[in-house]
Amino acid sequence: MAEIFSKTGLFLDELNKICVLEPEVSSQTEELLTECKDFVERISDFQKIADNFLVMADSLSGEVEAAKLKAIGTRNLLKSMTKKREAQQQQLQALILEKSTELERLRIQHQSLIRTEQEQQEFIQLLVLNH
Repeated sequence: MAEIFSKTGLFLDELNKICVLEPEVSSQTEELLTECKDFVERISDFQKIADNFLVMADSLSGEVEAAKLKAIGTRNLLKSMTKKREAQQQQLQALILEKSTELERLRIQHQSLIRTEQEQQEFIQLLVLNH
């Protein structure tokens, strides 16, 4: 009977149901369907993994960018602190020079006053002795 059906393009499956496809083609089709479902599932899993990777990469890039901006800010702060320190050093050197000059002027004035005092003491001594 299977031969009669096969001549007309109909076939019997393992449960003796009438099929349009040959049993081998039908089983290959079912196998292909199963493989396709597995492939789609793997692709879906891969897509989830790729999406998670992209989310992690975006998060990490944000952290890297924040760290980069923080490093730039710190470097700029360090540069400004260095310039400020140099300016303070120059101001202090100018103040030291000014105070040194004033000290020298006062030292010379002090020596001059000591000489004047000695001369006046000598003059007073002369006056006291001559009287």
